[in-house]
Amino acid sequence: MRIVNAEQMRQIEEKAIHQYGIPSLLLMENAAWAVVEEIRRCLPNKKADLHGRKAVILVGKGNNGGDGLAVARHLVYQGMDVTAFLFAELKGLKGDAALNLRLFQGTTGKCFVIEGEKQRRLTRLALAQADVVVDALYGIGMRGALPSLVEEYVDEVNRAPGWVVSIDIPSGVEANTGKVYRTAIHAQATVTFGLPKWGLFLGEGPEYSGRVIVDPISIPAYYLEDEGISTFVLTDDDVRKMLPIRKLKGHKGTHGKGILVAGSKGMSGAAILAGRGALRSGIGLLQIVVPHGIGTEIDTAITEATIWSAPGDEYLNEEAWPVILKQAEKAQALAVGPGLAQNSEFISVIEEILRSISCPVVLDADALNQVAKELSLLGLRNGRGPLIITPHPGEMARLCACSVEEVESNRLDLAVAKAVEWEAVVVLKGSMTIIASPDGRAFFNPTGNPGLGTGGTGDVLTGSILAWLAQGVAPLEAACLGVYLHGKAADALAIDFGWSGFTASEVADWLPKVRRNLEVEH
Repeated sequence: MRIVNAEQMRQIEEKAIHQYGIPSLLLMENAAWAVVEEIRRCLPNKKADLHGRKAVILVGKGNNGGDGLAVARHLVYQGMDVTAFLFAELKGLKGDAALNLRLFQGTTGKCFVIEGEKQRRLTRLALAQADVVVDALYGIGMRGALPSLVEEYVDEVNRAPGWVVSIDIPSGVEANTGKVYRTAIHAQATVTFGLPKWGLFLGEGPEYSGRVIVDPISIPAYYLEDEGISTFVLTDDDVRKMLPIRKLKGHKGTHGKGILVAGSKGMSGAAILAGRGALRSGIGLLQIVVPHGIGTEIDTAITEATIWSAPGDEYLNEEAWPVILKQAEKAQALAVGPGLAQNSEFISVIEEILRSISCPVVLDADALNQVAKELSLLGLRNGRGPLIITPHPGEMARLCACSVEEVESNRLDLAVAKAVEWEAVVVLKGSMTIIASPDGRAFFNPTGNPGLGTGGTGDVLTGSILAWLAQGVAPLEAACLGVYLHGKAADALAIDFGWSGFTASEVADWLPKVRRNLEVEH
């Protein structure tokens, strides 16, 4: 599914109105119905009958406020006790918003303009009794911090017991960046229109948005599928199409051979977990190159893989290159990095891999830390074969010679810029992992949860991406598959464990289950 910034969404709406001829009032009415349907579906206690329940609508002066007033009118018709609080003078509402104010005033709903302490007490009382609060204060055009008066009411909303739904984007969250300056509405759900907005997936946006529902509000599909939009959010349907089809006569040879270069003394677990991630993602043949000193340990832990011990008691060194080169001759993919440790002797091997190996290469963990010391190494890969790098924010900061804060505040632009510059697929890990392509496209991953914040889960991901590459999946799609299913596995585990307590091994073991579920749902 495509995902847009505020300017792109405005352009799409303008085309729908002025080129296709859809009245803007109809778009507003459809938006209101989408919010009402979500309220009916998700209001606590699952009561489809809204009669007698209480709703508070917080209304700004723009089209977002007009959407809120239309929602208020429909909720009155559903039998709810509705109170709207306007954070604007009546004469400040224009066009469709002004019309919806007049229509709401013709109902039994109550409407108050926020002016002073009297309205503050009234609002506080209404919020304390409300079953649902609709945030229609600010839409995707908002920039910067909320006005101080509005902030006080937002804090009241965030303390209120009612179920909160935001229209298009939570007020206080910037639509393009997800930035929150001081405070914002904490919504349990956000109903966004046309296409999702960047800010729902960037910065602090995910923390404030709750469940995101996307409704096209009758905007024609060919406007929503504009080829000029280069940012996407992965969905089940998208990922299902990327899955390779297994043939009835398939065997381990046709399911791909992958080489994993990993491990060192004290960090053999990284090699084991990456290997498990590859095996659980369906690789046909897995060969792991490790230092001689931990070969027996790895061989015992992963009986399904072939273990090649290279020179080095504790760490791989430059003498590992002939072993790697020999095994890579017939491989479909190679991954290097998990658990290698900060061993300067290995950097020459990374240089040879980037220069000489023609199959797709994945760089992760300590391989990235080595490359960060000599960034020109990435240039050796240009034209040699596909490259995927999988940095977490700290590794990305080292690669870009900037702070982690700079990475986190500019995730999308940075991932895309570096993917283009380095001619690599960049998997910038974190909440809403971004997969960026050398052609300028970027994919947000909506799966996963904080339970992945435990040792070894990144190693599992590296192994999974290696497996998809070995099975013949193109690099960008292999990265998307690995990241999406990795997050899906964590989400499945969270059903039983919540957001803590499950392990990287369990994430790996769930990979074939979530893949199968995805296939069966189709």
